[in-house]
Amino acid sequence: VQLVESGGGLVQPGGSLRLSCATSGFTFSSYVMSWYRQAPGKERELVAGITSDGGSINYADSVKGRFTIARDNAKNTVYLQMNSLKPEDTAVYYCYARHRVYGMDYWGKGTLVTVSS
Repeated sequence: VQLVESGGGLVQPGGSLRLSCATSGFTFSSYVMSWYRQAPGKERELVAGITSDGGSINYADSVKGRFTIARDNAKNTVYLQMNSLKPEDTAVYYCYARHRVYGMDYWGKGTLVTVSS
């Protein structure tokens, strides 16, 4: 099983980034996919989640209206479009997969997003 995040980097406040999480080794279309983040000295927190069929999406209040989660079941990939980035969005962003019925779960290794001028 592999979950490989990409797209992180350094961006100025107000800028945008698009994160991708390419997966393999499991039946992607049977898994709820989520993005979490962990800032220095803070606990890991849920940023956004999307159901296996893409029919339901949820966001943390702190990112609503700025971030968009999407998935492509044909490419086994989940995305996080991040707009209007703020310094407080600085964190390591992790991809997370959980089976929609049986609960097996997997984590990616994370990608660092730094928002700074």
